[in-house]
Amino acid sequence: MVTDRPAVALYSCSLLSVIAIWKVLTALDREGFPVPLYQDYCQRAVQDLPSEGLVPEPITSPRLLALQDIRFKAKLQVTVLPLPPARFPRDNLTTFWQDLDEVKERGVLATLSPREVHRQEAMFEVIGSEASYLRSLAVAVDHFLASKTLSRTVSPLEHHILFSNLRHVMSASESFLVALECLLRECVVMPQLGDLMLQHCPGFRALYVPYLSNMMFQEALVNKLLQENKRFVSILKTLESDPMCQRQSLKSFLVLPFQRITRLKLLMENVLRLTEPDADSYLNLKKAVEALHKVIMECNEGVKRMKQIEELVCLEMLLDFSNVKLLPLIVKGRFLLHEGPLRQLTDVGSHLRISFIDVHLHLFNDLLVISVQKEQRFGVLDHTSFPSNVRVELLNASVLGLPADSFLLHLSQNHAGQATALILAARSRSDKVAWMKVLSAKC
Repeated sequence: MVTDRPAVALYSCSLLSVIAIWKVLTALDREGFPVPLYQDYCQRAVQDLPSEGLVPEPITSPRLLALQDIRFKAKLQVTVLPLPPARFPRDNLTTFWQDLDEVKERGVLATLSPREVHRQEAMFEVIGSEASYLRSLAVAVDHFLASKTLSRTVSPLEHHILFSNLRHVMSASESFLVALECLLRECVVMPQLGDLMLQHCPGFRALYVPYLSNMMFQEALVNKLLQENKRFVSILKTLESDPMCQRQSLKSFLVLPFQRITRLKLLMENVLRLTEPDADSYLNLKKAVEALHKVIMECNEGVKRMKQIEELVCLEMLLDFSNVKLLPLIVKGRFLLHEGPLRQLTDVGSHLRISFIDVHLHLFNDLLVISVQKEQRFGVLDHTSFPSNVRVELLNASVLGLPADSFLLHLSQNHAGQATALILAARSRSDKVAWMKVLSAKC
């Protein structure tokens, strides 16, 4: 699917239309804690997990046992089920699963193969990174989202666009981390991680898909506020300078869910790689990886739909239907396939002099709009349903004395209910081929 964008500023209205698009889409304390921000974790874990070899080297990024973070969890003000007394140290950072006192005291390492140890480290990475992720989410929610001074610099709708459902995303992370902790408490050699992930994937899907889908509007609004709202910029600089932010910007906190859901799939793939295919846990681990993949694919589709809607909103503000039957452009399921300038034959006068006018075609999956460009707007000349009312035909341009890249466009029924035909000339041979192909498609 190709969209040919002209040089004119057709889609330069993203800042202007952030609020309009959104309306269409929706009718800690300062002392610091042991767990680092997830941004720092991601920087240290920047190298991809090994793709070759059966036994990869241990991941060297910090593995932080979530049970060490009980003080931090008290700051979240989220009601959770009471946990049994911790059997693991809370006061010092733990780098590897094999460094846990419980593992050492029980002599677990002597009973496991090197591959099994790596597998435990891979599962422990899920717990440690989730604790780091939750730490950063808490800063995003309790420091930025909950800031009354920041909220007073924007409208309620803008504030909602900025933070979306981030508070619920944090609650889901809290719930997932508590479940991971319980799993580790039950057995230091962690068993059914795949089962637990499968239980939480529906919740991830319900929260991550809308959040990631709306990130493009979130980013556009942040940029708009940074350019136009001096009070917002001033308050934001003060908030970002707080030590708890560890020199990270608001933008880095807002992209956390995107970073986490993609990283989580990689971590689970690593656990699966280190699990024997005949192991009891293998099947559900594989299902968990597939479930996470589906969540990510749905997020990608959501982003794609939002971009399509942004194009429709921008075009609705630019298309002028004053000379033809008014047509609602923003329709569920509609998206732009192809658009661009062409020349339309208007007259063949004496001495075979040919006259053309410049026209612009916008082809959607269910609609064709023909217009003339007037500065930054488009005056609509005609429109019809696509593909049912559209047919294209090659012309013998040389015999007819037409430009080489001409073709015939048939409309069996235009906006007025009449059949009509247009001779159009493309800008180049490749442009003609592209238009012939897309206008002949059966969407």
